[in-house]
Amino acid sequence: MRLWSSLLFIGLIYIVSFVDCDNVVPSKEALALNAFKEAIYEDPFQVLSNWNTMDSDPCDWNGVFCNPAGDHVVKLNISSSSLKGFLAPELGRITYLGELILHGNKLIGTIPKELGLLKSLKVLDLGMNRLSGPIPPEIGNSTQLVKINLQSNGLTGRLPPDLGNLKYLQELMLDKNKLQGPVPADSSSDFTTSMRGMYASNANLTGFCRSSQLKVADFSYNFFVGSIPKCLMYLPRSSFQGNCLQIKDLKQRPSVQCAGASPASGHPVVNPKHRPADYLSKHQGASKPAWLLALEIVTGTMIGSLFLVALLTAFQRFNNKPSIIIPWKKSASEKENLELYIDSEMLKDVKKYSRQELEVACEDFSNIIGSSPDSVVYKGTIKGGPEIAVISLCIKEENWTGYLELYFQREVADLARLNHDNIGELLGYCRESTPFTRMLVFEYASNGTLSEHLHYGEGCQLSWTRRMNIVIGIARGLKYLHTEVEPPFTISELNSGAVYLTEDFSPKLVDFESCKTILERSERNSGSVGSQGSVCVLRNSIEARHLDIQGNIYAFGVLLLEIVSGRSPYCKDKGYLLNWAMDHLENPEEMTSLVDPELKHFRDEDLKVICEVINLCINSDPTRRPGMQELCNILESRIDTSISSELKASSLAWAELALTS
Repeated sequence: MRLWSSLLFIGLIYIVSFVDCDNVVPSKEALALNAFKEAIYEDPFQVLSNWNTMDSDPCDWNGVFCNPAGDHVVKLNISSSSLKGFLAPELGRITYLGELILHGNKLIGTIPKELGLLKSLKVLDLGMNRLSGPIPPEIGNSTQLVKINLQSNGLTGRLPPDLGNLKYLQELMLDKNKLQGPVPADSSSDFTTSMRGMYASNANLTGFCRSSQLKVADFSYNFFVGSIPKCLMYLPRSSFQGNCLQIKDLKQRPSVQCAGASPASGHPVVNPKHRPADYLSKHQGASKPAWLLALEIVTGTMIGSLFLVALLTAFQRFNNKPSIIIPWKKSASEKENLELYIDSEMLKDVKKYSRQELEVACEDFSNIIGSSPDSVVYKGTIKGGPEIAVISLCIKEENWTGYLELYFQREVADLARLNHDNIGELLGYCRESTPFTRMLVFEYASNGTLSEHLHYGEGCQLSWTRRMNIVIGIARGLKYLHTEVEPPFTISELNSGAVYLTEDFSPKLVDFESCKTILERSERNSGSVGSQGSVCVLRNSIEARHLDIQGNIYAFGVLLLEIVSGRSPYCKDKGYLLNWAMDHLENPEEMTSLVDPELKHFRDEDLKVICEVINLCINSDPTRRPGMQELCNILESRIDTSISSELKASSLAWAELALTS
């Protein structure tokens, strides 16, 4: 009996050792991923839903990739998923991590210095988030890095010279941050003497002149000072625009914005041989003749009087405009305010609804048809009027700033000017203080969204001809926005959820993510007014919404693929739709595999046109994507949407048409 017990014990030890050592990710890597998940407090698309914290093997989790042996995590890729939270320092424990890609989320906080522990890291992509604070010098310890993308965040502080240690670095994207100081280079570059002295205390710190592999870099739209290092002169000049550099032939920031971005700190040293101007004026005044002094006094008095008259006139003019007093850069006493004068003409032609009207129409705001971290969408019916969709901003009154109010009004004005059969009409807005309310009111298309029909059991209602009509309607709407509206307009997030269908299945594009553009524009520009006092803000002086025409065209291609296939752009079980479709798009013999199984018949000629347009839209080079004018012409001229064409395609089509009509 003892012999059998011993053998059983030895067998169990062998099994445990096999499980622990072969093809199982070390527990510290799983724990690090769990820490990352715990630091995320909003996951609207549920991309982390299958991250089971009780599971010690994360290789099947969304966005987690392991090496072929399955014993180490080598890649974490969760992009454009609206994750909101912090970057956990524990990520530095994933020893073999080669790619950390979290592009296009809403991550906040600082970049953990622990990422410098990742000796195998080759790609670090944290671009298009809301990160703040300095770039940790420790990143320079990840010596295998080939690509760093930190663009479009709120990073501050000086650029660590340690990044020059990255001898394999080929791509560095730092644009659209708040970085200051010089672009670090080694002693052979055109550094000023004071800059050299600043870094001379640590001989291990080097600059980008050691990064001989650097091929692509973008330092634009920061607050860098000094000059471009000679060793980086091969980069496009646009890589340095929008800074505080001493370059005459390249657009830089106004001197007012660069006032706090001086390369050296402390007070300037005055050479005793060069007296200040006020000192000279005091001592030179005694030697001036009396008639010259009298002339100066008279001239000064006249100039002062003219200035005073101009000041009083401007003050009286501004007093006639309506204004709002809004907290701005609050001090400890919270008594400082900025007075913003708003163009009263901006919303004069847009209907204003009361909160009570909308509350009644939307059944006490109980009829929710959509939501995001930034807004909630309600459905309702105006008494004696149309069905409506109401977007309400999700923000507290104490977080509402003057610039948010300005951008809200600008967005209302922008949306109100749109007028096209395939664009959802803005009917009005609601702006009240008690309770705090900011809402947009759109017409509602009674057939719901295209997404609902494609993915929630009603795809059978969408025959091939009906889908082609929807495709052409969307194309016409985008052509109108891109080419017929001045200035042009783009949909913030173009997808099947932004397409509403009328009773006859005509598509209407509605920018329900417009609230997000309001918040983003305000975040980018809320610091652009640095002084206290009154500022006159007119409609044309407010920054316009971001114009991403090429992004819309790419999204249109993905949307066409979604309409034809009936599949979601992303599914946690099947991955990204575009990745699955690439082989079928490039091989004419495989194109029919793209078609939704729900469809009993379709026209091969139409499918070829759709695939051609998709390939044009998703071209990796944005400059080679055609505009919506050309794409719309292709679709309208080469796709037959008549009922007769559908009847010719299948002898059973008449029966399907009868069922879906």
